Amino acid sequence: MSEATVDVADLRHHGGPPGADGADGRADDAPLREDIRVLGRVLGQVIGEQAGDDVLELVESTRVEAFAVRRSESTRSELADRLAELDVRSANHVIRAFSHFSVLANLAEDIHHERRRRFHRREGSPPQQGSLAATFALLDQKDIPDEVVARELATALVCPVVTAHPTEVRRKTIFQVQRQIADLFRQRDRAAAGELDDDEWSAHLWRSVLTLWQTALLRLSRLRLQDEIDEALRYYELSLFDVVPAINAEVRRALTERWPDADVLRRPMLLPGSWIGGDRDGNPFVTADALRRATSRQAETALAHHLAELEALRDELSMSDRLITPTEQLYALAEASEDDSAFRGDEPYRRALNGMYARLAATAKAVVGRVPGSAPHAELTPYGAPDELRADLDVVDASLRSHGAAPLADDRLQRLREAVEVFGFHLCGLDLRQNSAVHEEVVGELLAWAGVCDDYSALDEAARVELLAGELTMRRPLVRPDAELSETTRGELDVVLAAAQQMALLGPRAVPNYVISMCESVSDVLEVAVLLKEAGLLDPCAEGGPTCPVGISPLFETIDDLQAAGTTLAAMLDQPLYRSLVASRGDVQEVMLGYSDSNKDGGYLAANWALYRAELELVETARTGGIRLRLFHGRGGTVGRGGGPSYEAIRAQPPGAVAGALRITEQGEVIAAKYADPDLARRNLEALVAATLESSLLDIEGLGDDAEPAYALLDDLAARAQRAYRALVHETPGFVEWFRAATPIVELGELNIGSRPPSRKAGNSIADLRAIPWVFSWSQTRIMLPGWFGTGSALESWVDGDEEKLARLRELHRRWPFFRTVLSNMGMVLAKTDLGLAARYAELVPDEELRARVFDQITAEHERTWRMLLAITGADEPLTDNPSLARSIRNRFPYLEPLHHLQVEMLRRRRAGDDDELTRRNIQLTINGIATALRNSG
Repeated sequence: MSEATVDVADLRHHGGPPGADGADGRADDAPLREDIRVLGRVLGQVIGEQAGDDVLELVESTRVEAFAVRRSESTRSELADRLAELDVRSANHVIRAFSHFSVLANLAEDIHHERRRRFHRREGSPPQQGSLAATFALLDQKDIPDEVVARELATALVCPVVTAHPTEVRRKTIFQVQRQIADLFRQRDRAAAGELDDDEWSAHLWRSVLTLWQTALLRLSRLRLQDEIDEALRYYELSLFDVVPAINAEVRRALTERWPDADVLRRPMLLPGSWIGGDRDGNPFVTADALRRATSRQAETALAHHLAELEALRDELSMSDRLITPTEQLYALAEASEDDSAFRGDEPYRRALNGMYARLAATAKAVVGRVPGSAPHAELTPYGAPDELRADLDVVDASLRSHGAAPLADDRLQRLREAVEVFGFHLCGLDLRQNSAVHEEVVGELLAWAGVCDDYSALDEAARVELLAGELTMRRPLVRPDAELSETTRGELDVVLAAAQQMALLGPRAVPNYVISMCESVSDVLEVAVLLKEAGLLDPCAEGGPTCPVGISPLFETIDDLQAAGTTLAAMLDQPLYRSLVASRGDVQEVMLGYSDSNKDGGYLAANWALYRAELELVETARTGGIRLRLFHGRGGTVGRGGGPSYEAIRAQPPGAVAGALRITEQGEVIAAKYADPDLARRNLEALVAATLESSLLDIEGLGDDAEPAYALLDDLAARAQRAYRALVHETPGFVEWFRAATPIVELGELNIGSRPPSRKAGNSIADLRAIPWVFSWSQTRIMLPGWFGTGSALESWVDGDEEKLARLRELHRRWPFFRTVLSNMGMVLAKTDLGLAARYAELVPDEELRARVFDQITAEHERTWRMLLAITGADEPLTDNPSLARSIRNRFPYLEPLHHLQVEMLRRRRAGDDDELTRRNIQLTINGIATALRNSG
């Protein structure tokens, strides 16, 4: 084996080495360019040794030509024609090489971001926007009364909810090797001169890149639900166990120091959540057994963490009562431990902690059937609830402080106390979710079986509400446990019963919410209430009125449903029984908003404005109804599914829409990008909390009396944009055929990236297709249509050459965070589009007239949108406000060029009848490589 020799001393980045091909010459980017050069050189040497010099020469000549294309020194058609001549095996080598090139360029960027942040901290730069430090500095400039803070943060909650939406294409194994490489570069950057063995470092880098080259990029089989559950739990060990409690402690401390009389945050503000194992909408693999597995694995993860921390505390707290005097309460814990070891006779803390460990081990055995740690010294009574463990930890804390050991109390013990409060024994709340159509079918069958109503589906809305409300006044179940029911109904009942069982084991926080997809009416909500009553979760006859530990959250997804959201919520609150349920939950009602389906339904601008308008109306409805509204944002990774920077997105919400609390989905590739290490996790979670505090306590919108005219203008623009979008997507004859031919949508379904089917039901329409493969496919072709189409037509037709109207849009862009964020996110998408590459995909459409008719519309709208964006923002290019993304595109996108051309060629061959397995695999590899390089692809 030969190994790359890298002069590590020249790579330690204090000043920065010289630039590289394609660089813009800025000195602060020189370390990044050098990292990319080093990683590319090592990968090239690995390829040469492993695949031969002829393959290396092919890869290198392709790289040089791809960069020449990006610099307009060579034509794209020349590169495409040369790659089209490759045999399938040679194509495979090139695809694998450029997939790895792209990944390593991404990795170098991440390291560079970390390096710049360390530099700014070292130089004492002002805190970065989106950090808690910057937010509290901003709040310090305002005179905010205690009563305002108390009111706005009374139900404070920031809850990132991880989902199993299938957009993460990287295998866990590939991800781990990439982490090894990243850690090597971190080690090098932080080492002082002479500390690092350069030869050993180079050898380690070589071995890691070699491992990467020899590891398959594709999974052999589709991810199973249990794989998705376990994959999500990894992030707790990687970052969340450390970061979430620390942020909660910091926020509580900062608020208490500034507003001591506000009495806020009696519980943690930042609480993670999950859908994996509870989201049944369109996923037949989410069953009662899956829910039990998900909640049990979550509990096992939390308990394993707490047990390990108790052991570590026992080892640390070695104080002898010959030297210190603990409190009587601490002695009582020690005596109750049944630890009579002579070696620990004078060590009351160790005995107390052994007893606490034994009690928690007994809890684990009762809850998950085993102890995820070492065996306890004795069998003691299990803890009945996390509060009991927290109370014992508080005893240890008070005792340490009583004899001058506060620094020990403020270290590991403080972190564990916070962790127990945040994660309890359940780790995180697991939401249930199902489609309203399924609920209607199931409740109809239950009512028919009980002899209450033979044909529930035939009833109108008023009759349904009356019937369901009547059922919810009595505890009597509709069916017996042995009732013969359809597979669907039995499955739905079993899931809710399993949720009840797990909540009895783990506490009410284990399953906090039930989300109703495609919710349109009050009966949709009451149907879920009936199901919860069947499981014994909803008690209609409790003292003081009906109660239920599970909140019911309507999800409004389509443009029409969003426009009716305020009316629907008002009707829900007008129903006396349901209003009583909301009162029993502290007068808090959660509403979920769907970003993906609304975009697929009406296009980018129409969907964004429908969401904003819906929030305004929901806020007013909540105010009128005397409740607190909590919004749950169903955002994806891409702009076309509600993605974009979270801090700006939260600050762009309308007045009153945040009010101290929000929940937000974290999906697919975004999870790894945000939570793969503590630094990333802290930065992203701080941004969520910081934006929530700012949006709750400050007037961010800033429109004042100009709000209503601005809203009316956006009503007009959104309607224009929706007409333009629907004219293409829903009304152009042959559009579906064009989409299926020009994109890898069919081939995407063969990629093993998730347990969930790509469509909710069989069908050939856009409506039948899930939003994720819809957006994913457009990303692969670099058209990115869901992130911009229709906006250019709306803006251009409204302005219509009128400079005063254009000036008005410029003023709104300057003043209004919502409008500025919409255009900024669209600019990010436009910067990633490439209609030259898209034209290659359009050539896959066999009907020449259809090919031109659709693509000409896309091209014309793209030009309009680009032109209007620059006219309003006054920028020369879309990424003037985002230099880091501009740099990223310069560094990454040349490596994507060959992948796109080879994807088109492999698709052409496959669809012409080439049944070579390697051709199919090459298609999947290009999908994988492009998605990984783009980072947010679905």
